Amino acid sequence: MTTELLPAATAAVRRAGERLLTRYSTETRQSGRAELLAAAYDNDAAVVDVLRPALAEIRPQASWLNDEHGFGPLDEGEWWLIDPVGGNVNTVHGMTDWNVGVSLVRDGRPVLSVLYVPLLDQMFTATEGGGTFLNGVRLRVSDKKSLDGALAGTGQSKPNQDPEIAERMGASFTAMMKSTIYVRISVPATHQLAQVAAGRMDLHWNFENVRSQVAGVLLVQEAGGVVTDFDGKPWTLTSTGYLAAAPGVHAAALEVLTA
Repeated sequence: MTTELLPAATAAVRRAGERLLTRYSTETRQSGRAELLAAAYDNDAAVVDVLRPALAEIRPQASWLNDEHGFGPLDEGEWWLIDPVGGNVNTVHGMTDWNVGVSLVRDGRPVLSVLYVPLLDQMFTATEGGGTFLNGVRLRVSDKKSLDGALAGTGQSKPNQDPEIAERMGASFTAMMKSTIYVRISVPATHQLAQVAAGRMDLHWNFENVRSQVAGVLLVQEAGGVVTDFDGKPWTLTSTGYLAAAPGVHAAALEVLTA
């Protein structure tokens, strides 16, 4: 049943991405925080105007949530979780790492994900038990077995990161940098998660578990990756952070991050 929803959901996300492209310019510059936030809000609103009616038509019984910085459990039933502009801060600065993301969560677990990168016309999709695809081509995580050749990544979940988490992130970056060939710190997290699913990166970790990342988590899982909390337990919506990695490097990466 979920797979049957994918073509319409993909078409809706594509339309939203195309609308955002009409607002985007590499020449965009913001003069301060207030202007930046206003531009980001306008971008979000433009995407939601397209997605909300389209997704309501696809699955009218599903509830709707587009609080990308929200976290924690959801009530039972189906929920559309929307990250209108993943990496909005990049968009309003004229940079290129941004996307539009949608996931459908059923009784606390993601069952469908669509992540669109309009500038590259890259459409990542996944359904529970159905695999992960990029523009229709099936993806698999990398087959690396050692961290010494791994490309790793992390990044902020939201503006004004909690100081304790910021310090933990800094320490983890230092530790991971000593174990891998390269470590990226960037946003959006969903961009890195999609790269892990595609086998381009080998692992991504985050010490917060916000709902905007759900779409990327399913991409990794359905591409054969392992996603756990930092106790090594399977990831859930209530996990406090996660490690998403290729199976061959997950255990070693978890050891680095929890040492």
